[in-house]
Amino acid sequence: MTGADASGLPGEARDSVPRHVAIIMDGNGRWARQRNQPRHAGHRAGVESVRRVIEVCGEQGVEILTLFAFSSENWQRPRTEVNLLMELFMMALGREARKLQRNNVRLRVIGETTAFPEKLQQRIREAEQLTASNDGLLLQIAANYGGRWDIARAARRLAEAVAAGRLQPEQIDEERFAEATAFAGVPDPDLFIRTGGELRISNFLLWQCAYSELYFTPVLWPDFGRAEFIEALRDYARRERRFGRTSEQVDLAG
Repeated sequence: MTGADASGLPGEARDSVPRHVAIIMDGNGRWARQRNQPRHAGHRAGVESVRRVIEVCGEQGVEILTLFAFSSENWQRPRTEVNLLMELFMMALGREARKLQRNNVRLRVIGETTAFPEKLQQRIREAEQLTASNDGLLLQIAANYGGRWDIARAARRLAEAVAAGRLQPEQIDEERFAEATAFAGVPDPDLFIRTGGELRISNFLLWQCAYSELYFTPVLWPDFGRAEFIEALRDYARRERRFGRTSEQVDLAG
């Protein structure tokens, strides 16, 4: 995939650019191990890939980019690595927030952020507030997020509304349930990418990716550059999205 033309999508495919792209950024640790470097070197290198992907989203017209930065299961990693990840998150927010502001990117952090150190929570609030008025790319960072956590929290919110008399059970449908998740008001991902070669979704966006196009690549996240992302967008543009319909029905609707 590294040989893909990075000049952009072919003209006939530009109407097929995904509106929302979600990415599991996997492979930082293996990237570092291959180079006999500590794991945190891979995480630092991965920040550069985030910058490249944001640039391509802006160029190609992607409206929403959601990145899986830290899962609710990542707390089980060695304490030293978790601490380094927290420090890197702090540094990246402080360094990148003004760049996002200048480039009209709005930042939104999704997940159970109350579990983070207070200094990090404050840095998140400051970065979100700084970019709140931007109307370009929406960059969502999923941090201390899990798909099951999101679904359970949505169910609890709806149950509380029913118990309080604000909602009737028969009023709960897919649309109302979606509004109770962490991604309320945001369209589901069109394209779901996982780098690093693993073929699973790892508790990410379990509700939201029901009809997402899945794209798996063996490329480790720090090596996932412009050409690799363009190739993923090209692959998406070649797919037929039927949403339960037949190809004939899609043709008639098109």
